[in-house]
Amino acid sequence: MYTSHNMRTGAGAYARVGVETSAMSASPHQLIVMLFDGAKTAIGMARHHMATGEIEAKGNAISKAIGIVDNGLKAALDAKAAGEAGAELVGNLSALYDYIVQRLFRANLHNDVQALEEADRLLENIASAWREIDERARS
Repeated sequence: MYTSHNMRTGAGAYARVGVETSAMSASPHQLIVMLFDGAKTAIGMARHHMATGEIEAKGNAISKAIGIVDNGLKAALDAKAAGEAGAELVGNLSALYDYIVQRLFRANLHNDVQALEEADRLLENIASAWREIDERARS
């Protein structure tokens, strides 16, 4: 029979299949947007867990956001592909991602909602630029 645990597990598996299918058919640009969306979701979950005092879940959510920023967004930067003109931009983005990771660490260690909010705002500013690029490319 269906239990609430089975429903959550089944729904989670279904969601993972959807994300995996989207990732397999996504362009490199869309993959970056998906990373931003994943980081935003993780930060939102961290915010919720911080507010409800769920320390372990908060830490897990922030760790996930840090992983996405550091091992996804920052790792995807390619100074060689950016060329001479784009190398400075890549360096600035790399430094900004490092700063965001620092803010997320602070949020985790000190239950600092403002640090969490700052990281979220900074990521959203970059993500909105990526989304705008995608919209212009489509038109």
